[in-house]
Amino acid sequence: MATMVFDIETTALPLERFDETQQEYLFRSAEQLADPQEREAKREEIGRMFSLWPFTAQVACIAMLNADTARGQVLYLAEDFEEGEADPSVEYVPCMDEAELLAHFWDVAPHYDAVVTFNGRGFDVPFLYLRSALLNISISSKNWLGYRYQTEPHCDLAEQLSFYNVSGREGAARKFNLDFYCTAFGIPSPKRHGVTGMDVGRLLAEGRHRDVAEYCMRDVQATRSLYRIWKERLAGIK
Repeated sequence: MATMVFDIETTALPLERFDETQQEYLFRSAEQLADPQEREAKREEIGRMFSLWPFTAQVACIAMLNADTARGQVLYLAEDFEEGEADPSVEYVPCMDEAELLAHFWDVAPHYDAVVTFNGRGFDVPFLYLRSALLNISISSKNWLGYRYQTEPHCDLAEQLSFYNVSGREGAARKFNLDFYCTAFGIPSPKRHGVTGMDVGRLLAEGRHRDVAEYCMRDVQATRSLYRIWKERLAGIK
């Protein structure tokens, strides 16, 4: 059974993309604050959240790896080919727009029977579904959310390593981020190259699309390593 490990990066859409009614709805909680400084701080906080919502952001990059062979692709928004470090196992594919990127991804998806993510059930998969629907891109794999308490067709490591959040925020199985898990298990962290998810919007604004693509692939490579550890040491626990 072929398994894909994947991750996405997203970036907020410009505010002018939304009409007056939409903007009023998005910033309503900020406008209800009487203090001007608190109001502005709340607007900035909401603006930072835009990249997390598929109706206010777009997919900027998708990195994929075969869980067994470690070969894969990175699809990323860029107007032209960008040179980067050569990696014979990974193909970097620049896409002119989000529609092309998503269409390419859904062409690849049927070659895999299962997927592995870190927090993909709560973020990556619904984000891809909704952005594809908004752009009228045909979705070739529609069962990836799956049943939460099964690891096929979707193994979400954020859920597996927290045992489905069995102990809440403070218990023994509290959820940590990917960087923390990687460091704890001795996996090179993707965050230690000086780029994090918080930098994606800035890097894209600076035209550093390939840097975003390489960061996304590092996330996927780390997720694959974490998946192999989980599979060997924890998958059999019922």
